[in-house]
Amino acid sequence: MDDEASRILKGFFPNIDFTKEEERYFKSLWSIKTFDQYDLITEAGKIERCFYIVLDGVQAIYLLNERGEKVVLGFSYSGSPSGAFDSFIQQTPSKTFLEALKPSKLLAISRSDYDSIFKKHPRFYTWGHHFFQDILFGRLSREVELLTLTAEQRYVAFMQRCPDELKVIPQKYLASYLNMKPETFSRLRASVSY
Repeated sequence: MDDEASRILKGFFPNIDFTKEEERYFKSLWSIKTFDQYDLITEAGKIERCFYIVLDGVQAIYLLNERGEKVVLGFSYSGSPSGAFDSFIQQTPSKTFLEALKPSKLLAISRSDYDSIFKKHPRFYTWGHHFFQDILFGRLSREVELLTLTAEQRYVAFMQRCPDELKVIPQKYLASYLNMKPETFSRLRASVSY
């Protein structure tokens, strides 16, 4: 693992102090996986085998509606977690797809190694509690936005909080995430300053 990957990994677990030996063990559990643009990282119907931290690239998590259209639920990007978390934790078939929208480099840990961290280092329970609490609150906030804001308000809110790397992904993914038609997204992009 190079210095940049090590820095991102440590930054993802900021409140966990390791001895040198613990840190070596912890780093040894992670591997680097690379994906080309539009590669499927996780397929619906398959069990998510890894928990990922994004080193580089952008991914979209989505499901297919009854017409076979992608309904984007979220994105992951440099420094953020990635994967089908429900499938990973429950070890049940994923309901979602995870796709690399840009060439992607991810740190990956298997479920058995993930479990071993919690057995060996109880401090991870506090991290896990906060991590999944943040995921839950993020989903609740997104639901409130989708149900209460206009298309323009959703667009402005998203563009103000999203990192630059999300602003350059294909419009159809952003439009789906914001629950609007691509032409509405295109019109808002051309006419609304944020």
